[in-house]
Amino acid sequence: MQAALMYGPEDIRVEEIPKPPCPEDGLLLKVQSVGICGSDLRNMLMDSRKGNYPHIYGHEIVGVVDEIGVLEREYRVGERLYIYPADHCLHCEPCRSGHSESCGNQGDYTERQGGFADYVTVTAEQIARDSVFRLPEGVSADAASLSEPLSSVYACQENIDIRLGDSVVIIGAGPIGCFHTQLAKMRGAAKVIVVEINDRRLEMTKEFGADALINSAKEDVIARVKELTNGRGADKVISANPSVEAQAQSIFLAKDGGIVVFFGGVAKGKLCTLDTNYVHYHNLWIYGHFGASSIQVQRAFELAISKDFPAEKFITHRLPLREIQKGIDLNRSGEAIKVVLHPNT
Repeated sequence: MQAALMYGPEDIRVEEIPKPPCPEDGLLLKVQSVGICGSDLRNMLMDSRKGNYPHIYGHEIVGVVDEIGVLEREYRVGERLYIYPADHCLHCEPCRSGHSESCGNQGDYTERQGGFADYVTVTAEQIARDSVFRLPEGVSADAASLSEPLSSVYACQENIDIRLGDSVVIIGAGPIGCFHTQLAKMRGAAKVIVVEINDRRLEMTKEFGADALINSAKEDVIARVKELTNGRGADKVISANPSVEAQAQSIFLAKDGGIVVFFGGVAKGKLCTLDTNYVHYHNLWIYGHFGASSIQVQRAFELAISKDFPAEKFITHRLPLREIQKGIDLNRSGEAIKVVLHPNT
């Protein structure tokens, strides 16, 4: 089969390698669609595995069952499946309390062979847990592949209860910022303000319902947000980018008693200096957000494949696996919102 093997930072080679054997108690999936995620991008551009190469990344996987193991009884050859990468044990305290995103026993998808390949295995453990979803007839594999990035956005906005009439600031207009913009409008936000330094990316967010755009390299962000919110500040502020400077500034964009979310991960070791006195005297709530609970994963999948969600607007590029480097470059340049690769083409 063809696979995109990472041999080191920025060293991705599409090669012919043996097709993995089907586990006797699992499945072999023929990959139809696999998105390039921001975390995949970061992993492929740095020494993510400390020299333990080659490795195949890719975790936004949709495919069709090609083989079933002799002990597997639930699925059949020909069924189309979406595989959520972080299978949760459903038995530990975080899982049982509704916070399976913090499961201490979840499968480590970065250690498995990923989906940037013609075929990928699905283990018995993944099947027994909460990570496998059947695609209904007529649903696009590309749309279903958006379920994974959408899940964390969905969970974040549900957790902070973005609701009818809210004003929301989203810092960062990458793919995740676009998801946040669309979902906030779908949840009834009256005003969504997007902050970004790239004019091209800013313009893209109009497609998803952004009401106001601020280029933070050209404008005073704090003054402009206050102006757009009648001097109050926003009800909710989501910092969806890898910048500690943006995190530090985000607290000044929220109203008294408002909510600030640190959604985007930053480089390891980078520390954010916060004016905690400002947080204290303005009654701000600050949340960190990562992942999604088991039920939120399911609901995000159902939303992604529904007629209510404009999946086609997010997918700006579809490429064969052999053009993965082009997909990486499109992401790095900011030209793409979502790149979906099609192995087996």
